Amino acid sequence: MGISIHELAQRSNIKFGTSGLRGLVDNLTDEVCFAYTKAFLLSQEGTFKKVAIGHDLRPSSPQITKACIAAIESQGLEPIYLGALPTPAIAYYCLYKKIPGIVVTGSHIPFDRNGIKFYRTDGEISKTDEEAIMRSRLEVESDNLGTSLPAFDREAIELYQKRYIDFFGTNFLSGKTIAIYQHSSVARDFLDDLFQAMGAKTLLLGRSDEFVPIDTEAVREDDINQAKQWAKNHSFDILISTDGDADRPLIADEHGEFIRGDILGILTAEYLQADHVVTPVNSNTAVELTNNFKSVMRTKIGSPFVINGMNKLRTKDPAAIIVGYEANGGFLLETTATKKTKSLRPLPTRDAILPMLAVIGLSLQFKIPVSKVTRTLPHRYTFSDRLQNFPNEASAIFINELINKPDLIQEYLEFKNTVKALDQTDGLRFTLTSGDIIHLRPSGNAPELRVYAESCNKKKSERIIKFCIEKLNEYAHMTR
Repeated sequence: MGISIHELAQRSNIKFGTSGLRGLVDNLTDEVCFAYTKAFLLSQEGTFKKVAIGHDLRPSSPQITKACIAAIESQGLEPIYLGALPTPAIAYYCLYKKIPGIVVTGSHIPFDRNGIKFYRTDGEISKTDEEAIMRSRLEVESDNLGTSLPAFDREAIELYQKRYIDFFGTNFLSGKTIAIYQHSSVARDFLDDLFQAMGAKTLLLGRSDEFVPIDTEAVREDDINQAKQWAKNHSFDILISTDGDADRPLIADEHGEFIRGDILGILTAEYLQADHVVTPVNSNTAVELTNNFKSVMRTKIGSPFVINGMNKLRTKDPAAIIVGYEANGGFLLETTATKKTKSLRPLPTRDAILPMLAVIGLSLQFKIPVSKVTRTLPHRYTFSDRLQNFPNEASAIFINELINKPDLIQEYLEFKNTVKALDQTDGLRFTLTSGDIIHLRPSGNAPELRVYAESCNKKKSERIIKFCIEKLNEYAHMTR
């Protein structure tokens, strides 16, 4: 009979989220990881003999990687173990070598959770691929589980570094001091090596032996305060970091003020002189207000939807520079970008490095500090937070209630302004008569209700979020 992936998902609660599998470490058993990996490999078309695999620095990642490698070998394929390195480095290697890839990572979620991302020879798997995997029924050879990890191959990290050095040059960061908040990012040593290779002086801060769940969409108060303190204690041009698997950037200016991910996306698109931009519905509306792009396409939240949108635009305008980004700051390059005589090869998966270099590039181009680069954009400010330990089912019920009875928005959240427009592209995004925007959406990776706010005033957007979280907490207590 074999194992049904659908039944396995129901039993283990390991399912696909916005990008990849996610779940509790205790539920990511050898059997589950083996089965999902085998189902992925069987779903792939074409001829390939090798499969790349790497992981982040979570304590649970090596064991999950072993189970995945066992599944690769069970199919008569050769695993290319790339070690602990950034997710986009593995994705880029797969594109370069034209082989599938697997990344064991839970991205930004807490260390008691983890996940697996799958890559085809041409990039991330699609939602259609996920559906095919979920329909699979297969045999799991339990006696093959628990293999040891082989020696890792350095070619992927070297290719990834070369991508940026070739485009920006070895003197691009000459005279710059780059502060690197290392924590437990899998890119912490890579960032140091890369920026030094490009001429920068690096300042290494906050390295941690314990896993730190950095969420670039909901930066912790401790990190906000720490960045400002570092700016007082040290002199640097920019402070950079990433989430755990280094596909989302965390960037602060010389004063330690963090720059929102969707603002980073706009700036990176402008630096590359993009023609078309694809971004989810929760990103800042300043992207349209700049009037710097031929088109802006809005999608549901999650890189697979952004990628699908970029693919459609490439079919319509194959000679254009097409990019995408998410509110978390992850930047995707669908087509080759050119600047002067240099070309940057496509990487249609979330990348954290390009936004860092693009912001510095704009700073150099306009001869202004990083803190002034964001002032070139229309004044729209976003802020976000999350209601944690709130089941997605409860979030869905609450949002559906508001969709069916919009007047309840004012009742629950006590807004003085009335609702002007509703957008149900992903969750519930509503615009008030004041022009302020609020977006409620269940997380695709954890039992959380994400809350986003946008306003023409930074402090106002922060106040809206704090007020919403307070009212939603009251609602959560009432319903428990």
